[in-house]
Amino acid sequence: MSKNIAVVAANGKAGKAIVEEAIRRGMNVTAVVRHDNTTNAQHAIVKDLYGLTTDDLNGFDAVVDAFGTFNPAKLDEHSTSLKHLADALSGSKTRLLVVGGAGSLYTDKAHTKQLSDSFPENIKGVPLAMGKAFDALRERDDVHWTYVSPAGDFQPDGERTGTYVLAGEEYTTDNDGKSAISYADYAVAMVDEIATDKPHDRERISVRW
Repeated sequence: MSKNIAVVAANGKAGKAIVEEAIRRGMNVTAVVRHDNTTNAQHAIVKDLYGLTTDDLNGFDAVVDAFGTFNPAKLDEHSTSLKHLADALSGSKTRLLVVGGAGSLYTDKAHTKQLSDSFPENIKGVPLAMGKAFDALRERDDVHWTYVSPAGDFQPDGERTGTYVLAGEEYTTDNDGKSAISYADYAVAMVDEIATDKPHDRERISVRW
């Protein structure tokens, strides 16, 4: 049976890539957008994220949170937006899949060091804000969440190869020491996770080439 999904912040680059991949796979997609829907989704909910209710979201098999902001004055919205969506889905069978960040991936086996530890101070704001939001999500057992971290080099305009390497909590690289993935192939991985009958429930996964 075709999955019925909603993509929050669907007009953004990551959101659009996920919408396109889901449609390609025959899924029934609803774009959740603040303004006019610019995606090819079959349906749209035009509403601010913070206005979304349990009734808006409970009918879906999965909700993808593709919200993000780089505005230094709004970095706390990584936490508040994710909490709002998780609260709306609390106790529901609807899955919450989050477009995450790479900065919180661990760089050691003991899981004491994160990739963002090595970032220059002037670019730490976003990864730290995303990491804080994820830490709060980890504590929840009332939501069927999956957090999907991209590679270190997350390429908006990279090609769709249809292939990727699935990893977990730790930062991994290819044989050349590179960690990269295109938005298009990240979307392939995200839609694979939506489609699977063996979901990574309340787990973080990561993807790279």
